[in-house]
Amino acid sequence: MLRVGGVPLHVVREGAGPACVLSAGLGMGWFDWEPVVPLLSPHRTVVRFDRPGLGFSAPPVEPPTAAGEAARIAGVLDALGLREPAMVVGHSLAGFHAEAFARLYPDRTAGIVLVDGSVEEEPRPAPARELRTTAAHARGLVLSAAGLPRALGPSLRRLTVRASSVSRQDPAPAELVRRTYGTGRVLRALLMENARYRDVAAELHGLRDAHPMPPVPVTVLAASPGTGSGLERRWLARQRGLAARLDARFEAVAPAGHLLMYDRPQSIAAAVLATPPIRA
Repeated sequence: MLRVGGVPLHVVREGAGPACVLSAGLGMGWFDWEPVVPLLSPHRTVVRFDRPGLGFSAPPVEPPTAAGEAARIAGVLDALGLREPAMVVGHSLAGFHAEAFARLYPDRTAGIVLVDGSVEEEPRPAPARELRTTAAHARGLVLSAAGLPRALGPSLRRLTVRASSVSRQDPAPAELVRRTYGTGRVLRALLMENARYRDVAAELHGLRDAHPMPPVPVTVLAASPGTGSGLERRWLARQRGLAARLDARFEAVAPAGHLLMYDRPQSIAAAVLATPPIRA
């Protein structure tokens, strides 16, 4: 446990070599990267952490923002004494955080990999931000007091993972799932991240105008289940658009669901290892 930004965070460091930070999507934990770590740790210092309220980390002291999450990544690296430029891998929502880190901390960025990252072409903040934040917090408290996380949290986690993976199974240990998703703390953090999603997307849109991307490698990995559906084609088109905006290498990974770390961990590792490390 390391205190970063005033919040005790659960951080896992493994391996040796240049730093690589793995940041999971909305409501997910450090253990969701487990299939990727053995492929990277012989070559990289792999850092995983739980954002406030998620996994084993303490609850947040304030709602999430793009700049705040970028600063959190920098703070985790500082707390570990990792000063050289780091590769940052962001899955889903954390793709916003990885891009914000690159734009706000260009000298500390060796490259980024966006793993089926969230895409919002013309984001706008949702109305009544403070009211939504208060409502999400209150909703979390009420549901927690009613015992919903303990009763349904682990089952809902399992269903979500199975629906987001072509393997249709959740390989995470049942005890870890129970200890995390069975708590009101994780439920409240998940609800808060969801409530502030549009605000974070709009904030990143503003950062794109004010802070150019550094000249580092960027890879966009897009999940392609291989169904050929219109929904899949539209999603791949949006991912290609993101890659074009960031002047990034684009790769459609198939067959794979949104949880690429479970379906195709080797594709994530290959994208990271293809980028030569940058020495400070």
